[in-house]
Amino acid sequence: VTIVAYSPLGRGFLTGKYKSIDDFEPDDFRRTFPRFQEIVRKFEEFANKKGVTPSQLCLAWVLAQGDNIVAIPGTKKIKYLEENLEGTRIHLTPEELSEIRQIINSIEIIGTR
Repeated sequence: VTIVAYSPLGRGFLTGKYKSIDDFEPDDFRRTFPRFQEIVRKFEEFANKKGVTPSQLCLAWVLAQGDNIVAIPGTKKIKYLEENLEGTRIHLTPEELSEIRQIINSIEIIGTR
């Protein structure tokens, strides 16, 4: 069974582009998700430590979850397509995967979405 990871960059949250909810347009629904800012910050710190972009780290992590995983990140610009492609070449050690899992588990997700 193949699993398709829809929006693996968290609708832009995990790209490193958005530092606070104020970076979104006033009518952007992502402004209503401030609870994710802490996990985004931790993820960005980890990416910087590894010397990759947050997008690349995110895609590498998604693909490391199994051989039957397909990630479909959306992009509008060639430079981001090329950046995302580099994410497929990143190897994450078992220790790094464990550390990323700790980051993910560090926040409590409440609600249906």
